[in-house]
Amino acid sequence: MVLTSSMEDYLEAVLMIQQRHGYVRCVDVAEQLGVSKHSVSRAVKELSKSGHIVKKPDGTLSLTEIGLQLAEQIYEKHLFFTKQLILAGVDPETAEQDACGIEHAVSSESFQKLKQAFDDG
Repeated sequence: MVLTSSMEDYLEAVLMIQQRHGYVRCVDVAEQLGVSKHSVSRAVKELSKSGHIVKKPDGTLSLTEIGLQLAEQIYEKHLFFTKQLILAGVDPETAEQDACGIEHAVSSESFQKLKQAFDDG
């Protein structure tokens, strides 16, 4: 199943919150993304159906193995593009926003080639 960029943002947010706090609540995701709790609930339902997220009985969220892999790939792209844009002289806030768009648009193959070119360069 191919996820929308919005759904990928939810996965990335869950990963980031998990790394920071050790647990993830819907309210944390809403805060991180600047969306309503209702939007998070809808997204969690979809991501649960697709096998990317599990909502535990205590209400916390966790990524499944496939969800974790995808979230890590998205986050790696985000960090890479943010860093490269800042190094190129882009304002950090703008770099963050632009990286968020680029991370969804670039294919895995192109990303790996870019990463390799920057590592070799």
